[in-house]
Amino acid sequence: MKVSIIIATTLLMLASCNPKADATQKQAAPVKKDISLQLYSLRDDIAKDYDATIKKAGEMGFTSVEAANYADGKFYGKTPEEFKASIEKAGMKVLSSHTGKGLTEKELASKDFTEALKWWDQSIAAHKAAGMKYIVTPWMDTPKTLKDLQTYCEYYNEIGKRCKENGMLFGYHNHDFELKNKIEDKVMYDYMLENTNPEYVFFEMDVYWVVRGGKSPVDYFNKYKNRFTLLHIKDNRELGQSGMVGFDAIFHNTDAAGVKHLVVEVEQYSFTPEESVKKSLDYLLNCPLVKESYDK
Repeated sequence: MKVSIIIATTLLMLASCNPKADATQKQAAPVKKDISLQLYSLRDDIAKDYDATIKKAGEMGFTSVEAANYADGKFYGKTPEEFKASIEKAGMKVLSSHTGKGLTEKELASKDFTEALKWWDQSIAAHKAAGMKYIVTPWMDTPKTLKDLQTYCEYYNEIGKRCKENGMLFGYHNHDFELKNKIEDKVMYDYMLENTNPEYVFFEMDVYWVVRGGKSPVDYFNKYKNRFTLLHIKDNRELGQSGMVGFDAIFHNTDAAGVKHLVVEVEQYSFTPEESVKKSLDYLLNCPLVKESYDK
């Protein structure tokens, strides 16, 4: 028994997402894996033909989607119920959505979130109707002071509390500036992780932007365990294209991170958007380090 475990562990350590790592090994047909698509990856195609693009995403093998077009109670111009139905018709589920509302200077100074939270109450209701499990704020302006950043942490805690009361979870998605910017000698990303309540706020780590910010995703996984419920799996272009992200190490350490879902995002392309997205999905389907599901 011990020998079997040692052999299995050794084989896993030798495994790699890099298809060139073992040129002599034949790749088996990819298995079905629970992988989500950030729809921003196909933004131009969606603008031309929403239905055909969503259908194609389902045919590629994605199991769920993350929206990026919420406005005025609708997703891509559709009611929450229509959006949910269109995704399910394509054989996928609605997983998450990117949306947010920043605070005004007056709100930052007063710490009165009343008006902003009215917007959030409407947004949460729409996301709940669409079947979302997660709502993620994808951006914020860099606060001028640590006091303002603390106010944002308190604001996010309150949003997260309201999401949880409605059966959803609230998170924040990073770019590189949160890793690069210091506010009164505090790294912005670290401060947010340390001053938001894990009961109400998770983090959707964009692994590419963390690397671009000069940091290691794995270091964050181990320092702030179980805070990274979602991962944006992204590269400069298609997954594995740049060689700079270190996907092997990332997938070896997802348990420490507390990952429940992987979300593919492709912002720049070497091919057509559809081809680039499919190549990125295939990269994960063929990688032996990527689990069939993380939500078990």
